[in-house]
Amino acid sequence: MKISWTPPPPRSGMKGAIDRFIGPGTTNGEYWLQFVAIVVGTLAAPVVAIWKELDWSTWQFIVAAVLSLDLFGGVVTNATSAAKRWYHRPEQNWKAHMGFVAMHLHPFLVAWLFLDGDWTFGIVGYGYLLMAALLILWMPLYLKRPFAMLLYLFGVFISLYTLPPIPGMEWFLPIFYLKLLVSHLLKEAPFQPEV
Repeated sequence: MKISWTPPPPRSGMKGAIDRFIGPGTTNGEYWLQFVAIVVGTLAAPVVAIWKELDWSTWQFIVAAVLSLDLFGGVVTNATSAAKRWYHRPEQNWKAHMGFVAMHLHPFLVAWLFLDGDWTFGIVGYGYLLMAALLILWMPLYLKRPFAMLLYLFGVFISLYTLPPIPGMEWFLPIFYLKLLVSHLLKEAPFQPEV
Protein backbone atom coordinates (compact mmCIF):
# COMPACT_ATOMS: atom_id res chain seq x y z
CA MET A 1 0.00 0.00 0.00
CA LYS A 2 1.10 3.54 -0.70
CA ILE A 3 -0.22 6.91 0.45
CA SER A 4 -0.94 9.42 -2.28
CA TRP A 5 -2.06 12.91 -1.23
CA THR A 6 -2.21 14.41 -4.73
CA PRO A 7 -5.45 13.73 -6.57
CA PRO A 8 -5.25 13.15 -10.30
CA PRO A 9 -6.95 15.88 -12.34
CA PRO A 10 -10.66 15.32 -12.94
CA ARG A 11 -11.52 13.86 -16.32
CA SER A 12 -13.51 15.87 -18.86
CA GLY A 13 -17.25 15.78 -19.50
CA MET A 14 -19.71 13.83 -17.39
CA LYS A 15 -16.93 11.64 -15.95
CA GLY A 16 -15.27 14.84 -14.72
CA ALA A 17 -18.47 15.92 -12.98
CA ILE A 18 -18.53 12.57 -11.19
CA ASP A 19 -14.83 12.98 -10.31
CA ARG A 20 -15.51 16.39 -8.75
CA PHE A 21 -18.32 14.84 -6.70
CA ILE A 22 -16.72 11.60 -5.44
CA GLY A 23 -13.03 12.36 -6.03
CA PRO A 24 -10.89 11.65 -9.09
CA GLY A 25 -8.91 8.43 -9.12
CA THR A 26 -11.61 6.31 -7.51
CA THR A 27 -10.62 2.64 -7.62
CA ASN A 28 -12.91 -0.16 -8.82
CA GLY A 29 -13.21 -1.38 -5.23
CA GLU A 30 -14.31 2.08 -4.08
CA TYR A 31 -16.86 2.29 -6.92
CA TRP A 32 -18.35 -1.07 -5.91
CA LEU A 33 -18.59 -0.15 -2.23
CA GLN A 34 -20.32 3.12 -3.16
CA PHE A 35 -22.70 1.25 -5.47
CA VAL A 36 -23.65 -1.22 -2.72
CA ALA A 37 -24.20 1.64 -0.24
CA ILE A 38 -26.41 3.51 -2.71
CA VAL A 39 -28.53 0.45 -3.52
CA VAL A 40 -28.92 -0.54 0.13
CA GLY A 41 -29.54 3.08 1.10
CA THR A 42 -32.23 3.59 -1.52
CA LEU A 43 -34.10 0.51 -0.34
CA ALA A 44 -33.47 0.71 3.42
CA ALA A 45 -35.94 3.37 4.56
CA PRO A 46 -38.88 2.32 2.33
CA VAL A 47 -38.43 -1.36 3.27
CA VAL A 48 -38.39 -0.49 6.98
CA ALA A 49 -41.51 1.67 6.57
CA ILE A 50 -43.35 -1.16 4.80
CA TRP A 51 -42.15 -3.75 7.32
CA LYS A 52 -43.29 -1.54 10.24
CA GLU A 53 -46.60 -0.89 8.41
CA LEU A 54 -46.15 2.87 8.66
CA ASP A 55 -48.85 4.99 7.10
CA TRP A 56 -46.52 7.12 4.99
CA SER A 57 -47.56 9.23 2.04
CA THR A 58 -45.96 8.73 -1.36
CA TRP A 59 -43.83 11.82 -0.73
CA GLN A 60 -42.60 10.44 2.58
CA PHE A 61 -41.53 7.21 0.86
CA ILE A 62 -39.74 9.14 -1.89
CA VAL A 63 -37.98 11.57 0.46
CA ALA A 64 -36.97 8.78 2.86
CA ALA A 65 -35.49 6.80 -0.06
CA VAL A 66 -33.58 9.84 -1.36
CA LEU A 67 -32.29 10.74 2.10
CA SER A 68 -31.16 7.20 2.85
CA LEU A 69 -29.51 6.99 -0.59
CA ASP A 70 -27.66 10.25 0.09
CA LEU A 71 -26.60 9.33 3.60
CA PHE A 72 -25.65 5.68 3.07
CA GLY A 73 -23.84 6.59 -0.14
CA GLY A 74 -22.30 9.67 1.46
CA VAL A 75 -20.88 7.81 4.45
CA VAL A 76 -19.08 5.36 2.16
CA THR A 77 -18.09 7.85 -0.55
CA ASN A 78 -16.63 10.38 1.89
CA ALA A 79 -14.61 7.59 3.54
CA THR A 80 -12.84 6.57 0.30
CA SER A 81 -9.23 7.49 -0.38
CA ALA A 82 -10.31 9.27 -3.57
CA ALA A 83 -12.67 11.52 -1.59
CA LYS A 84 -10.10 12.10 1.16
CA ARG A 85 -7.53 13.26 -1.41
CA TRP A 86 -10.07 15.45 -3.21
CA TYR A 87 -11.89 17.06 -0.28
CA HIS A 88 -8.72 17.55 1.78
CA ARG A 89 -6.47 18.97 -0.94
CA PRO A 90 -4.66 22.19 0.08
CA GLU A 91 -7.18 24.61 -1.46
CA GLN A 92 -10.04 23.07 0.56
CA ASN A 93 -9.99 25.26 3.68
CA TRP A 94 -12.34 25.31 6.67
CA LYS A 95 -14.80 27.54 4.77
CA ALA A 96 -15.11 24.93 2.01
CA HIS A 97 -15.72 22.21 4.59
CA MET A 98 -18.30 24.31 6.45
CA GLY A 99 -20.00 25.14 3.16
CA PHE A 100 -20.32 21.45 2.34
CA VAL A 101 -21.68 20.68 5.81
CA ALA A 102 -24.02 23.71 5.91
CA MET A 103 -25.74 22.84 2.63
CA HIS A 104 -27.13 19.67 4.26
CA LEU A 105 -30.45 21.11 5.43
CA HIS A 106 -31.96 17.63 5.71
CA PRO A 107 -33.16 17.94 9.36
CA PHE A 108 -35.57 20.71 8.34
CA LEU A 109 -37.00 18.57 5.53
CA VAL A 110 -37.45 15.67 7.95
CA ALA A 111 -39.11 17.97 10.51
CA TRP A 112 -41.50 19.33 7.90
CA LEU A 113 -42.43 16.05 6.24
CA PHE A 114 -42.33 13.55 9.12
CA LEU A 115 -43.08 15.69 12.20
CA ASP A 116 -45.71 18.06 10.79
CA GLY A 117 -43.35 21.01 11.02
CA ASP A 118 -41.95 20.42 14.52
CA TRP A 119 -39.06 22.80 13.90
CA THR A 120 -37.37 21.87 17.18
CA PHE A 121 -36.10 18.73 15.45
CA GLY A 122 -34.70 20.74 12.54
CA ILE A 123 -33.18 23.49 14.67
CA VAL A 124 -31.56 21.14 17.19
CA GLY A 125 -30.46 18.58 14.59
CA TYR A 126 -28.98 21.15 12.22
CA GLY A 127 -27.68 23.45 14.94
CA TYR A 128 -25.78 20.60 16.56
CA LEU A 129 -24.30 19.66 13.18
CA LEU A 130 -22.96 23.18 12.57
CA MET A 131 -21.60 23.58 16.11
CA ALA A 132 -19.91 20.16 16.05
CA ALA A 133 -18.42 20.76 12.59
CA LEU A 134 -16.93 24.10 13.65
CA LEU A 135 -15.43 22.54 16.76
CA ILE A 136 -13.95 19.62 14.81
CA LEU A 137 -12.40 21.98 12.24
CA TRP A 138 -10.96 24.10 15.04
CA MET A 139 -9.18 21.14 16.69
CA PRO A 140 -5.54 20.33 15.89
CA LEU A 141 -5.20 17.52 13.35
CA TYR A 142 -4.02 14.90 15.84
CA LEU A 143 -7.15 15.40 17.98
CA LYS A 144 -9.72 15.72 15.19
CA ARG A 145 -10.56 12.00 14.91
CA PRO A 146 -11.15 11.24 18.62
CA PHE A 147 -12.93 14.58 19.06
CA ALA A 148 -15.17 13.91 16.05
CA MET A 149 -16.01 10.50 17.51
CA LEU A 150 -16.90 12.12 20.84
CA LEU A 151 -19.16 14.67 19.16
CA TYR A 152 -20.68 11.93 17.01
CA LEU A 153 -21.54 9.97 20.17
CA PHE A 154 -23.15 13.09 21.68
CA GLY A 155 -25.11 13.54 18.44
CA VAL A 156 -26.41 9.97 18.59
CA PHE A 157 -27.44 10.50 22.22
CA ILE A 158 -29.23 13.76 21.33
CA SER A 159 -31.04 12.11 18.42
CA LEU A 160 -32.18 9.11 20.47
CA TYR A 161 -33.03 10.69 23.81
CA THR A 162 -33.80 14.39 23.44
CA LEU A 163 -35.68 14.74 20.15
CA PRO A 164 -39.11 13.36 19.27
CA PRO A 165 -38.85 9.86 17.78
CA ILE A 166 -39.82 9.46 14.13
CA PRO A 167 -41.08 5.95 13.41
CA GLY A 168 -39.16 4.56 10.45
CA MET A 169 -36.63 7.42 10.51
CA GLU A 170 -34.78 6.63 13.76
CA TRP A 171 -31.65 6.02 11.68
CA PHE A 172 -31.64 9.51 10.16
CA LEU A 173 -29.63 11.72 12.54
CA PRO A 174 -27.06 9.06 13.53
CA ILE A 175 -26.22 8.36 9.87
CA PHE A 176 -26.46 12.08 8.99
CA TYR A 177 -23.85 12.89 11.65
CA LEU A 178 -21.70 9.91 10.65
CA LYS A 179 -21.57 11.14 7.05
CA LEU A 180 -20.67 14.73 7.83
CA LEU A 181 -18.80 14.76 11.14
CA VAL A 182 -16.81 11.55 10.70
CA SER A 183 -16.66 10.53 7.04
CA HIS A 184 -16.36 13.99 5.49
CA LEU A 185 -14.54 16.23 7.95
CA LEU A 186 -11.73 13.91 9.00
CA LYS A 187 -8.49 14.15 7.05
CA GLU A 188 -7.08 10.65 6.83
CA ALA A 189 -4.23 9.11 4.88
CA PRO A 190 -5.52 8.19 1.39
CA PHE A 191 -4.08 4.71 0.94
CA GLN A 192 -3.82 3.38 -2.60
CA PRO A 193 -3.10 -0.16 -3.78
CA GLU A 194 0.30 -0.73 -5.37
CA VAL A 195 -0.07 -1.06 -9.13
